[in-house]
Amino acid sequence: MHDTALVAKTPLDEGRRRMTVHLTAYSSTFDQTDDTPLITAAGTRVRDGIVAANFLPLYTRIKIPELFGEKVFVVEDRMAKRFQDRVDLWFPDRASAKKFGIKTAEIVVL
Repeated sequence: MHDTALVAKTPLDEGRRRMTVHLTAYSSTFDQTDDTPLITAAGTRVRDGIVAANFLPLYTRIKIPELFGEKVFVVEDRMAKRFQDRVDLWFPDRASAKKFGIKTAEIVVL
């Protein structure tokens, strides 16, 4: 993985903030979470559309158009403090998270 931050702001579009970030994936397993693997940092239950990000406020809504079209994701979880420049997408199982891998894409903050 890169040692430099990749959160890069691009021009605003229709009042929305766009930035390019690293995207990773996680699932609700004890080795990838704390001792409450099904509960997010916001206190909600994990579900499709939940992401973890440390550089955005909880409940921020984002889109990842080039990978997921118009699907809206919500920041309801956090990552380890050392990860300040990425968005971690929740998947229901480890195999799906591993298959997603690591990507770089533009997000749109709604």
